[in-house]
Amino acid sequence: MADDELEAIRAKRLAQLQQNQGGDGAAKAQAQAQQQAKEAEMRNVILGQALDQGARARLNTIAVAKPEKAKMVENLILQMATSGQLHGQKLTEEAFKDLLSQVSSSTQKTTTVKFDRRRAHMDDSDDDF
Repeated sequence: MADDELEAIRAKRLAQLQQNQGGDGAAKAQAQAQQQAKEAEMRNVILGQALDQGARARLNTIAVAKPEKAKMVENLILQMATSGQLHGQKLTEEAFKDLLSQVSSSTQKTTTVKFDRRRAHMDDSDDDF
């Protein structure tokens, strides 16, 4: 009978552990969601303090068209604000345009076109002459 009791205790404990792990996963997911919401709120507060309304509207317009570029510019502005490069002043729309042009020039992709001239010499149309 001791074996049966021991098996019952083990099964009960295993069920408790599985239930706790499931609860921990949901709690972790909820905590992570709260952390992300807090970080997004902090980003918005800092951007609101660093940008005037015109620059903020331009950033929102860019975020609609090119979200990855807007995220990159947001990160740059946050970095500038936290490192003290803005000196407590709001970034005007003109200064924001200059910042955008700097970001665009540094991230511009160059396209190249290659002609494979060897294939041009192997063309069958030369045999017709």
